[in-house]
Amino acid sequence: MGKTKIPAGYRPCLTLYETQNAIGIIKRTFEDQLSEKLRLKRVSAPLFVDPATGLNDNLNGVEEPVRFHVPGTGVDAEVVHSLAKWKRMALYRYGFPIGKGLYADMNAIRKDETPDNLHSIYVDQWDWEKVIADEERTEETLKETVKRIVDSICNTLDVIKKKYPQIQTCLDREVYFLTSEELLQRYPTLSPKEREDRITREHPTVFLMQIGGRLSNGEKHDGRSPDYDDWQLNGDLLFRHNVLDIPLEISSMGVRVNAESLSSQLSAANCDDRRTLTYHKMLLDGQLPECIGGGIGQSRLCMLLLGNVHVGEVQSSVWDEETLEACKAAGITLL
Repeated sequence: MGKTKIPAGYRPCLTLYETQNAIGIIKRTFEDQLSEKLRLKRVSAPLFVDPATGLNDNLNGVEEPVRFHVPGTGVDAEVVHSLAKWKRMALYRYGFPIGKGLYADMNAIRKDETPDNLHSIYVDQWDWEKVIADEERTEETLKETVKRIVDSICNTLDVIKKKYPQIQTCLDREVYFLTSEELLQRYPTLSPKEREDRITREHPTVFLMQIGGRLSNGEKHDGRSPDYDDWQLNGDLLFRHNVLDIPLEISSMGVRVNAESLSSQLSAANCDDRRTLTYHKMLLDGQLPECIGGGIGQSRLCMLLLGNVHVGEVQSSVWDEETLEACKAAGITLL
């Protein structure tokens, strides 16, 4: 059952035809911006992988991937959850030098997702990854990369608003940085989601750092797979979505694990069995390059920039009857 909520009086500012054109402009513009600012090359990416490689993203560790048997190979393939680990292997195989990286269109199926305004079982994002030097595994590198991504988003908004002046979206280029522990100390009585809501009311553009490990209250702010981000050098990029009046996560990203942080995080997450997988063995042996990378939601970015209130306004998916009825009653056509 979905959990869709439509703000009273909401109407899309663009027609369906205009929306499709706007989505195309946003995606082309943002790709150009991102690749220029981060020095990225577009590459082709897989829709599914062999689970024996350890390349699939395990997300929070409870989501079950879509799996199917391939008779011609004898392999049970898994539809990717994201390309978090595949990208790093690709940088290694393709020989990318320090300072350059790749991005790809990632399409995934997350069948365990509960559909609502922001979530769909279909996930589309730009997955990107960049080679860095050992000495660049720092908070400064992370923050500078975040600022460049935010500039790319804001520049894309400027372009689409010139084409469609009726779009009312406004974004703050100034990024407010803080850690999940600092956020907890500021609002100790609130839940993680409530804390995110409070901070984005004060600062419309926030990068919340250090997600994955346990906080001083013994809880995690949010779950993270232990084998791609370094939990001390990662974070979520949040924008205030003023129409929905909520914080909207656009990107999860970070400096990637090295052998030391991978080993400690695997143990902390009770995932030591992964050490024998190809990807993990190569990382622990120091064969893969040092990296920074992340995913940027394509549909969510379009929602944010166009001021839409439901992800189904900018992507095609499957919805429950409650969601369909709620959107129909509000005059919203889902793609």
